[in-house]
Amino acid sequence: MYQTSITPKEAGQRLDKYLHRILPEAGNGFLYKMLRKKNITLNGKKADGSEKVAAGDRVSIYFSEETLARFMGQRQPSQQEESVYRAAFHRLSPVPVLYESEHILLADKPAGVLSQKASVTDFSLNEWLIGYLLESGFMTKGELALFKPSVCNRLDRNTSGIVLCAKSLQGAQMLGALLKNRTLHKYYQLYVKGCIAEEKLIEGYLSKDEKYNKVSISFDIPAGNETDRAKIRTKYRPLRQEHDKTLLEVELITGKSHQIRAHLSGMGHPLLGDYKYGDRAWNESYRQKFGVQSQLLHAYKVVFPRLEEPFSDISGRTFLAEPPAIFHLVSDREAQIRDY
Repeated sequence: MYQTSITPKEAGQRLDKYLHRILPEAGNGFLYKMLRKKNITLNGKKADGSEKVAAGDRVSIYFSEETLARFMGQRQPSQQEESVYRAAFHRLSPVPVLYESEHILLADKPAGVLSQKASVTDFSLNEWLIGYLLESGFMTKGELALFKPSVCNRLDRNTSGIVLCAKSLQGAQMLGALLKNRTLHKYYQLYVKGCIAEEKLIEGYLSKDEKYNKVSISFDIPAGNETDRAKIRTKYRPLRQEHDKTLLEVELITGKSHQIRAHLSGMGHPLLGDYKYGDRAWNESYRQKFGVQSQLLHAYKVVFPRLEEPFSDISGRTFLAEPPAIFHLVSDREAQIRDY
């Protein structure tokens, strides 16, 4: 007999989904047959597989050692995979952790770090997260076969700030629902060219060229196949005006690739340091004077809605990440026109 207990990281999923994780080589028909015959039980009782498992629940599997080993397959990540996670942790650290619970982690991603790897040899925040949890003892290598923690939202490589990470299945489900329903509010700080004096909500249509990883914005209703373009909404308010630029707070109402950069550029206010959508001559002047190498875009604030257990600790809370030093370096407070 093999017996295991559901950990908080695994709670919230259906029993049949959990069984597929620990017995990846077993088919649906076989698992349901074993449940009917009580060769697999939940808390010592017959189950049909549709039950939602909770932390502390006991799953008992009455298989021979040979059968169990055959259906479990290669459950644990290889030594090489584990070494990649640990290497990513050491290579990318320090990554500030703004908040951590049993279910989620909020990381302050530095500019230059990928959220998720773009090629096999990359180290990204996703690998850093797993390495961090292995190094801290929160997870074992064996537990990674049952649930693999991951980042839940992406920031561009050169965008810094708050990244939402799931440490458990419940955490992943909660964050996924908030992002899908747009009930978690995300705010950015950025410098744009020119003077912006009023708060505004702007709308448009975005299409992406996958080959060149670049988006285009139109402000008119697209003709023809509307599925080629996604409607976007971006809300901004000025925080401070300076002689040639404005520090903005932007709230993403929708969240599409490069949305902030392309949308504001299309309004005639490109981001400082953005060579893909911005003003090259203006960017060069700041590169030579202050060393600005990429867009000054920082995800500095997230606001959670009201949540029930087991997430009452973050219910209604706001989390902040201080903008990088380069934001303060380029600030021209002596020449500012207005402070909001």
